[in-house]
Amino acid sequence: MAEVSKEIVDKVLEAFEVARATGKIKKGTNEVTKALERGSAKLVAVAKDASPPEIVMHIPMLAEEKGVVCVEIPKKEELGASAGIAVPTASAAIVKEGESKSLLKEIEEKVGKPKKEEKSEEKKEEAKKEKESKEK
Repeated sequence: MAEVSKEIVDKVLEAFEVARATGKIKKGTNEVTKALERGSAKLVAVAKDASPPEIVMHIPMLAEEKGVVCVEIPKKEELGASAGIAVPTASAAIVKEGESKSLLKEIEEKVGKPKKEEKSEEKKEEAKKEKESKEK
């Protein structure tokens, strides 16, 4: 997860506000983690000031593994407000874009969408050999 400019942070927050009104979002680390694991997350935002930081440490790695853009937002209060809740949130995810589709495309172009990790050929062969040895 790279450092992003104020311009991109503003676009991400705007995307969450639009998706909240016209699509569907998930708020909170547990819901965001589930959305990433299920493959339904389109964009993930994590608060830089989450306390303790261990709460959200796994999200950027999981997002990269799943090929989802993950952006760091400076304050959890800003993220909570754009997600439409009166309390701060450490993380949020857009599940259904609604009318924020063009904003998401723009964010992906500027930040760069991570490549979805696929099993390497070596790992596939290793798993195949392991399976064969168990069958014997």
